[in-house]
Amino acid sequence: MSGRRYELTDEQWDRVKEYFTIPNKNGRPYKNIRNTVNGIVWILKSGAPWRDLPSRYGDWNSVYKCFAKWQEEGIFEKIFQDLAIEADFQDISIDSTSVKVHKDGTGAKKGAMNV
Repeated sequence: MSGRRYELTDEQWDRVKEYFTIPNKNGRPYKNIRNTVNGIVWILKSGAPWRDLPSRYGDWNSVYKCFAKWQEEGIFEKIFQDLAIEADFQDISIDSTSVKVHKDGTGAKKGAMNV
């Protein structure tokens, strides 16, 4: 699939596709399940209302029903828990730009005026 904004890459899709199963009324899986998941990702990342879902993802109500079903079944929680086990923390850092020291911990003398 092309790399559209807010859509899963092929690598990301390969990691999560086995979590999403939804048979249609005939008991066969939907053919466009990745498109439905991309629609859900688009909504969650863009913050748009469901009715504003672009038509390329299908009918907004159908996508919402899949989202609600998977949410109720705990699919998204399961994905989060499983992917968190393999988390790569190499790009996480804590330094003075994100953690500020209280003024008493800076070595200033008691009673000194703060500038």
